[in-house]
Amino acid sequence: MPAALPPASDTLVRDEAAFRPAPPVFAALDLGTNNCRLLVARPARRERGCEGFKVIDAFSRVVRLGEGVCSSGLLSPAAMDRTVEALRVCAQKMERRQVTSFRAVATEACRRAANCTEFMVRVKDETGLAIEIIDTEEEAALAVAGCVPLLDRDTPYGLVFDIGGGSTEVSFFKLEEGGGHELRKIISIPLGVVSLAERFGCQDIGRTVYEAMIAEVAPHLEKFEAICSIGQRIKAGEVQMLGTSGTVTTLAGMSMGLARYDRSKVDGTFLGFDQVQEMTTRLVSLDYAGRAAQPCIGHDRADLVLAGCAILDAICRRWPVGRLRVGDRGVREGILFGLLERHETGRVRHATGPHYRRLTL
Repeated sequence: MPAALPPASDTLVRDEAAFRPAPPVFAALDLGTNNCRLLVARPARRERGCEGFKVIDAFSRVVRLGEGVCSSGLLSPAAMDRTVEALRVCAQKMERRQVTSFRAVATEACRRAANCTEFMVRVKDETGLAIEIIDTEEEAALAVAGCVPLLDRDTPYGLVFDIGGGSTEVSFFKLEEGGGHELRKIISIPLGVVSLAERFGCQDIGRTVYEAMIAEVAPHLEKFEAICSIGQRIKAGEVQMLGTSGTVTTLAGMSMGLARYDRSKVDGTFLGFDQVQEMTTRLVSLDYAGRAAQPCIGHDRADLVLAGCAILDAICRRWPVGRLRVGDRGVREGILFGLLERHETGRVRHATGPHYRRLTL
């Protein structure tokens, strides 16, 4: 006797499941002057505490792509080799995760280097990744988009800064009803932890050199202040500040006494300006070995952390908000929000070119 057929409704459900498309997988890659960073994520329900995507894989490596670019104007062979190796790992992760849409961007080191076009050709040939060099305004806008979910909607204005390896982006914007924001002004300061450290030294420096680094940054902030009149808003209690960079997250980890860096504990926390001052004073008093021995710094950052602290100090002195929120997020998250928006509006399947193409190796 033939086996009984399953109920028609059950057959229909199974048939629909067989034809249901697999959920998309997004990837965002940020190739900076100092770091190569990747996030891989899937869309998630937008609920309280949920950003709209769920990270399923990540990668971060210090590659120092911009090492020496300020003096030579070129990416060095060693820096390119290190970076290609890191990008190869990123490509393998994306292939393994079956990424359907991705965007890869490069920033200050690639904007400055005269041999960057040749480097990008090599990257494409050896890794299959097409990387787009974005301008400073888009870099700042992506960083803001990635950080906005951390901001307090009851405070009308936001000041977000991103201390990078080759430059520092500062953005001033107004928060809007419905979760949006209006960028009022963006400045890109041609000083980051790598470029500033190479100019002033990056091993053992004292208070005099440290203050000279702050003085190098200050005029750029003064010019921005004159355009935006941020100080008046600060006096009225209308401005909140958020920092997204290795400098800020490192100091946050130190202030918490972490034995090793933990993003889940650092992202979204607050740093008082008094804490910033206490820790920067302590780090300036240490030699290179002493800084390297700090659990959240290590040898990878020991020669760069004081340059980052000087930039942060200059920002805190210019705009005395009193505290800042710490964001271990930025450009990559901004890219993911863009990919998610295009998916939700049905545009991602029609996109062409290197920004949102399917990864093929």
